[in-house]
Amino acid sequence: MEARDAVTDLLTLLDLLAEGASPEELSGVAATARASGLGGDALAAVDRAVAAALRVRRTVTAHRRREAELTALFDTAGDLAALRDTDAVLRSIVHRARMLLGVDVSYLSLNDEHAGKTYVRVTDGSVSALFQQVQLGMGEGLGGLVAQTARPYASRDYFADTRFNHTGPIDSSVRDEGLTAILGVPLALGSRVIGVLYAADRTARDFTPDEVALLSSLADHAAIAIDTARLLDSTRAALAELNTAHTTISGHVSALRQAAEAHDKLMDLVLRGGDLDEVAGALASVLGGGIAVFDAGGAELARVGDPCGPFPVEASGRAVLVEAPGRAAPMDATGRVAAQASGRVAAVERAWVCAVQAGPEVLGSLVLSGRADLGDAERRLFERAGVVTALLLLLRRSVAAAEDEVRGELLSDLLTAPTRNPSGLAARGARLGVDLSAPHMVLVCASEVPRRRLATAASRYGGLVGVHAEQVVVLAPGPVHPARVATDLGTAVDAPVTVGAAGPATGIPELAAAHAEAARCARSLLALDRAGDGATTADLGFIGLLLGDTRDLTAHVDSVLGPVLDYDSRRGTDLLGTLTAYFDSGASLARAKDLLHVHVNTVVQRLDRVATLLGEDWQDPRRALEIQLALRLHRLRDSR
Repeated sequence: MEARDAVTDLLTLLDLLAEGASPEELSGVAATARASGLGGDALAAVDRAVAAALRVRRTVTAHRRREAELTALFDTAGDLAALRDTDAVLRSIVHRARMLLGVDVSYLSLNDEHAGKTYVRVTDGSVSALFQQVQLGMGEGLGGLVAQTARPYASRDYFADTRFNHTGPIDSSVRDEGLTAILGVPLALGSRVIGVLYAADRTARDFTPDEVALLSSLADHAAIAIDTARLLDSTRAALAELNTAHTTISGHVSALRQAAEAHDKLMDLVLRGGDLDEVAGALASVLGGGIAVFDAGGAELARVGDPCGPFPVEASGRAVLVEAPGRAAPMDATGRVAAQASGRVAAVERAWVCAVQAGPEVLGSLVLSGRADLGDAERRLFERAGVVTALLLLLRRSVAAAEDEVRGELLSDLLTAPTRNPSGLAARGARLGVDLSAPHMVLVCASEVPRRRLATAASRYGGLVGVHAEQVVVLAPGPVHPARVATDLGTAVDAPVTVGAAGPATGIPELAAAHAEAARCARSLLALDRAGDGATTADLGFIGLLLGDTRDLTAHVDSVLGPVLDYDSRRGTDLLGTLTAYFDSGASLARAKDLLHVHVNTVVQRLDRVATLLGEDWQDPRRALEIQLALRLHRLRDSR
């Protein structure tokens, strides 16, 4: 009976163990056997079996717990391998810590070394907003002790524990959350602690070494997650910087390639003998705007598009956004001075302007419009264009100097020995593009500026230009107005220019004679204190009549008295007689009316009509002298 009963109890114990019964149910088997009267060796055997079953259950429970811990660690490792969101991984670690340790709250704090603070990053099971937002000073609270020693610390009763530094904010947040027992383990990267992982209960409890080890393993995973996230962030930032640098370098390489190609194109134009218009056109096509080229004096040399337009004024570097030259006055004296002083920029109207210079010498300027902004590569290209333009202007200057020498020799031979070899002179002129058999005005220009500079400015009138007998001589095809030429040249060289003119003359001997007359006219203008003016001998009145080689008295009388003679002829009046009587009487109205036998008012009315015909200045001394001389010449002509 006893043996049978013992076997029955043992079988019951095995069934309970297989079903995963609790320790209390397992211990109840021994109590039931004892209550049923089992004793002796049989009861002792049941007690030993119950003890063995409890050990087996503890072992199985430990294995299951370890399996769950390993599963959690493997899951955490999987999360790290597929890391996409650092906060999500940390929340998973904190949640697993809470579940595996069976605590009320778990949380993770990170250190901000720059700010000298520690803040709670992730929580699980927390209900206190104050606790979730608490910030700690470095070294404060239980976490401070963990961070300082880099070792786990557990407190059965937080508020009764004196091992660490209690502070008001920390204690208030812990009390608001209702925590009592707290375990903290370090988040370490090498020897540096970056934060703490916590497990906490709202009741007092002791944390086992297995629980400390488990939380430490999770903390290691959390540290790896944080470090991986930081590495990923650094990698992403580095990749972004590399992409930016690659984009920048690619842009620079492209801009440099474009600038080099444009520069080669401009140089090829120069080497092929291209002119300024072609250079301006190529530059306008590359930069996408209007281009104008000006010489050092502000004269326009070439234009493509319209180099004028409203856009913001900004200045930077050697090419500067300033005011663009206008068509009528491209660069004033202030602008020229500014260009020469800076070597680059002249401020007139609004545009991008780059100086064209060879060493310290300013040769002119390039003006770009229609662009509100220029990149660095475009500015360098604009400045390269200035260098190419300078080279082209220097080549033009060299060619012009050679041509000037040839033209000067021709002009000198033409004026000093026109009869020596007329056919040879004509042939030499034809080679230079000058038809000496066509009508030409001969201009003799005098100024205080260097003659070469004056000759360069005078070359705009075409024909043949050179220096002869210390004066600049111009053979200009077609009629020109000497006074206007004097004004234009004076503006170009910024100094008074006196111009004596003769012609038009046709044929080599006639051109030489016209030069002599133009030279006398220029000397006369200077003697009459009319420097800076221009005239022909006809413009000088009776003085021109004396200076001229042809004494055309009739033409001179008609040029002075023509309006009065025409009026008398049409109306049958005698204004000419009244004018003669007025001057013969010494400009006295009273004596004039006696000579004419009319009332003085009649004399006044007739002289008013004369003023209408000849101009209000007819009584000025110089004009009056010419009128009196013309009256005498008219009288002599009629007496012949």
